[in-house]
Amino acid sequence: MEKIGVLGTGMVGQTIATKLVELGYEVRMGSRLLNNEKAFEWAKPLGDKASFGTFESAASFGNIIFNCTKGDVTLSMLKSLSAASIANKILIDITNPLDFSKGMPPSLISEYANTNSLGEEIQKALPDTKVVKTLNIVSADVMVDPDKTGGEPTMFVCGNDKDAKNETIKILNQFGWKDILDIGDIKSARGIEMLLPVWIETMMSLDNRYFAFKIIRSR
Repeated sequence: MEKIGVLGTGMVGQTIATKLVELGYEVRMGSRLLNNEKAFEWAKPLGDKASFGTFESAASFGNIIFNCTKGDVTLSMLKSLSAASIANKILIDITNPLDFSKGMPPSLISEYANTNSLGEEIQKALPDTKVVKTLNIVSADVMVDPDKTGGEPTMFVCGNDKDAKNETIKILNQFGWKDILDIGDIKSARGIEMLLPVWIETMMSLDNRYFAFKIIRSR
């Protein structure tokens, strides 16, 4: 099994990392500080397949890396990593560029909307890394268990490298996603990220996070 680095210790990072350990992967969770309490508490009950360290350590550890950090700090964090720790690796970006400065609901950070996206900016900042955007349009628990929606939802993927997308799709399949739609290169992250405000408004209206989008099309 691949070794996977998970960047971020919040609910999304912990949910993704726990599922990956359950699937048999060796997982290292990364945070800004070496002795992060959340990362320690996450790893403690999961045995020898779970470890933790700094962002640099987790990125170096993983053959595949999940970015689960907050969108407003993602670029600065990724730019702080050494080239050796992340070059030629797959970076699965599942974060959103959200601005919470005016409370709920958040808006997209304007520099990443319409004619740009956080996914694109990550790829520009890390030209030797294979960035794939996916999973950012559902809640953390649905990311790893789409059956929680009560149906068979659609998950989008996009990125410049076909092989990297195929490897990402294999993990999505392991998470339980059956309807996966490749919508093109990393520029398609614009549309995926702009779906998130629709998800937020729907979640607030339904008072329920166990839902997702479904693309209905003829086969």
